[in-house]
Formats: sequence, C-alpha cells, structure tokens
Amino acid sequence: MRLGELLGALSLATDLAAGLPLETSLRTCVLATRLARLVGIAELDEVRSTTLLRHLGCTAYAHEASRLGGDDHDLLTTYAGVDRTSRSAVVGRTVTHLARDAPLHHRLAAMARVMTRPGAGDALVSAQCTQAVALAGDLQLPEGVITALGQIYERHDGRGGPHRLAGDAIRPAAQVLHVAELVEVRHRSSGSPGSSSGRDAALAEIRRRRGKHLAPAIADAFLAAHAELWPVLEATSVWELYLDDEPAASVAGPRLELDRVAVAFGRFADLKSPFTLGHSTGVAALVEAGCDDREALPRARLAALLHDLGTVSVPNRIWDKPGPLNAMEWERVRLHGYYTQRILARTPLLADVAAIAGAHHERLDASGYHRGANAAMLDREARLIAAADAYHAMRQTRAHRPALTAAAAADALAAEVRDGRLCRRAVDAVLGAAGLPRPERSLPAGLTPREVEVLVHLARGATNKEIATSLGIAVRTANHHVENIYAKLAVTTRAAAAVFAVRNDLVSTEP
Repeated sequence: MRLGELLGALSLATDLAAGLPLETSLRTCVLATRLARLVGIAELDEVRSTTLLRHLGCTAYAHEASRLGGDDHDLLTTYAGVDRTSRSAVVGRTVTHLARDAPLHHRLAAMARVMTRPGAGDALVSAQCTQAVALAGDLQLPEGVITALGQIYERHDGRGGPHRLAGDAIRPAAQVLHVAELVEVRHRSSGSPGSSSGRDAALAEIRRRRGKHLAPAIADAFLAAHAELWPVLEATSVWELYLDDEPAASVAGPRLELDRVAVAFGRFADLKSPFTLGHSTGVAALVEAGCDDREALPRARLAALLHDLGTVSVPNRIWDKPGPLNAMEWERVRLHGYYTQRILARTPLLADVAAIAGAHHERLDASGYHRGANAAMLDREARLIAAADAYHAMRQTRAHRPALTAAAAADALAAEVRDGRLCRRAVDAVLGAAGLPRPERSLPAGLTPREVEVLVHLARGATNKEIATSLGIAVRTANHHVENIYAKLAVTTRAAAAVFAVRNDLVSTEP
C-alpha cells in the first residue's frame, strides 16, 4: 500500500472538517504538485503531504469557531481565501457571507462577535498550526512536512502567522500550497466548472497577491502555465489523477504503520469537540481488551480507532448543542457513520474495516443508523464496537447531559440487551474490559436454558431427530421443546425462530 493512497483517502476527512467538498485537498494537491514541477522544486513528496494534510489542524478550533460564528464549517468557508491583512476584504466577506442561512438575529449576533474580536483570527491560525504539527508528528512524517504544516498561514511579505515568516524562510512546499490553495478557492467559489468567471477570478487574485501573500516565482509559474492546469480544477473527480501524479520514488518509499495513522486520525476527529476528547482511543482500548479473537483483533482495533471519523462532517453547533436536536440536526448526526464508511472505503487498505467502523450506531433490531442494519448484517467486531462506543460515550460528559457513573452505564447497556438492541456477548466483553461485573443473564421470551439449546440447533437447520441425538434426549422430548419454543416466540417456522435467535445473540452468526 502506497503512503500517498492512504493519506489521500484520509484527506477526505479533513475536507469534511473544513466544510469543503470532498476531494478539495486532493485537487489542490494535484495542482500544487504540477506547480512544484514547473518551478523545479525537488521535494515533491513534501509538497504532496503538506497540501493533502493542510486541514489536519482545523478541528483544533472548531468549538471556539462555532461559538464565534455560530457554525465552525460556515466560519471556515466564509473566510477561505480572504486577505486577512485587508480590513475591507474581511468586513465585506463578513457582511455578504457569514451565517447567511441563519435567522437574522443570529446572523447579526455572529457578525458582531466576529467584528469585535479581531484577535480571534490569530488564535485560530495558531491553534490550527499547532494541532497540524502535533498530529503530523504523531504520524512520524518527515521534518520538512511538519515544518511546512506550521507555515500554512504565513505570507511572502511576512504579514502572515503564526510566526511572521517571510520570503525563503517559508518552506517551498508551503509557498506552493499558498498559490495552489488560493487558485482552487477562487476558481471554485467564483463560477461553475469550466466557466471563464472562475478562471478569471483566480488569475486576477494571483496577480493581485503576487509578491505580497504569494512568492513571485510560483505565482509567475501559474500565470504562465494556467491554461494547462485548468483541467485539474475542472475534473469531476481527481482521485486517479492524484494517484497517477505520485512521484515514482514515493511509491516504493516509506510506509506508515496503520495503527499509528489510525490513532492520529482518531485524535483528529475527537479534538473537534471538548466533549469527545479521548473517545476513539478509549473505545479502541475497550475493544482490544474485550476481543477474544486474536486474529480479528487488529481489524477490530483499527475500526474502533477510526469509527468516529465521520463526526467531522457535522458542525459543532450540533455536537455542542445543550438541548435536544431538531429533525434536520438529527439527520446530520445520523449520517456521520455513512461518512466514516465512505472515507475508509476509498482505499483497499481500509476497505475491510469500513463497514465495521461505519456500523457503530447500528442495532440488532434494525433500529440503529445509518443503514438500519439488522443482527444478521452485523458481525462480531461490529457488535463489540457498538457496545464499546455506547459505554464510553455514556461515561463522558456531553453537551446535553452529564457523564453517567460506571454502574449507571452498565445498567443502560443491560437494558439495551434486554430490548434486543445490543449484543449480550459484546456487552459482557465491554463491561469485563471496563472492570465491571457482567449483568445477570436473563433469557428472552421466557425460554429455559434447555429450550435455548434446542433453539440453537433448530436455527442451524437441524431436524427434531438430529436435535434429540445431539442433546441426548428423546425425539418426543425434542418435539415438545420445539412446540414450546414456537409458542413462546409466537412464530410458526424455523426461519422465524432463527431470526429471533440471531437478533437476541443466542446463536453465533458464523456457520
């Protein structure tokens, strides 16, 4: 597996976190790589990684950004590409774009907060750069990439931040990023794909900022070769272009440990809200301690670390809301598992954990989300992660409630088992991993232990005679047990009894 393919897939999460269309980072990366070749920059891997991960720090300030502008995604997209050194540009963008879809009184309040807190922009820059550098360090990326990620808001003229660097003190990778990102933003926001308005806006902005925000040599390279670069910005998808553009040396170059990548991106997701700090690694620890299948453990741990990657698609005005969610907000929340699955499915290396990670809110009775999967569709790892996620979430304070005690969380899980929503074995494993006693096992529908044994064989397709032989009982006794089972379950067929057995985790889903 190529490092570029893995980071390319996970860059989709950083797009969502910044409120951007999927593949924005990939598109900017392809453009930056081609620009770097035009100006003779040798460190192409550094350019690619810096551009891909340029939004790696954007969850750092999401909570504060939401309180400032009402919606962290809206705040980030409102000021994307705006010249922060121009007061008129900042005011103009605030008036025309900030909180456009919010009620008027909310919009006016957001505008007032932004305009009366001029230091908020510097705080955001500092927080994003600090987190990007830290997570890049967790990934053990090359030092040049780590340095460049701390310079994504610097300017050629020294008026950027957080360190007021100027000229060649800024890494070439960051200098190329500045041009490529501005071109992408202006082209996308100023017209439909292929329209002259988007192209004209991008060209005008590069000319205006040349020598100020942008390094002259790189700005000139774009202005000279722009005609051959527009297809990158106007392609429907750039995934194949991105893979084809990977430098030959990096295809066989260093590889990241999957676990280390998963830990870093799990932290990226958890840092979005102060209420979820440590959640992904906490769930992974419960899964690791509770998984009794050593062969399945690596996959289960990866899925647990990455299960909440899709939460970055939901703005913090929803996650941090202290009251109940409305229908539209709840729909956004229900989709975060879908985005987790979609991101992970992009690369073959993570495809086998995508469905497991995306299913952490599914329930055995099909009452969960996002697919409404039932027991037959959920394997052991998915059931374990669902139980671990539920327990760990209950043990954390959230915006709408205080943290539950360990005993209260255990009782809540036991209730979910009784109601047929969570897997009994998975809950037992999670509670054991948390050092809690397992809840007293009660059998569903008034079944006796012997009837459960009969039901397991019946669900697997055994005849009454085969059941009698396996359990060492008379055929007549087996017949009697089957009749009682059908009556208690209110079913008339083996298939219906099998569905009941699977939904209540009385029989393994494995043959």
